[in-house]
Amino acid sequence: MQIIPMRDLKDTVEVERRCAEGKGPVYVTKNGYGRLVVMDIEYYEQIIRKMHEAKIIFEGLYDMKTNKTLDGEEAIKALRTKYGI
Repeated sequence: MQIIPMRDLKDTVEVERRCAEGKGPVYVTKNGYGRLVVMDIEYYEQIIRKMHEAKIIFEGLYDMKTNKTLDGEEAIKALRTKYGI
């Protein structure tokens, strides 16, 4: 974990380097308290992708728990009937 004081944000090249090389967020503090998080765009996109995948898995598990799923053969049969295949 990388932590820098707010005043270090003036050196944008160094902050960018820390984000890229650290492969994670850089926490920015003000008066000793957490204030901001700065991260590389690739790391940000990776985190968003993982959150989206976790949401989809959670929704699938919820569907299974509430019996909102179909047997594979039933689903294929329904699609064939719907589309006349």
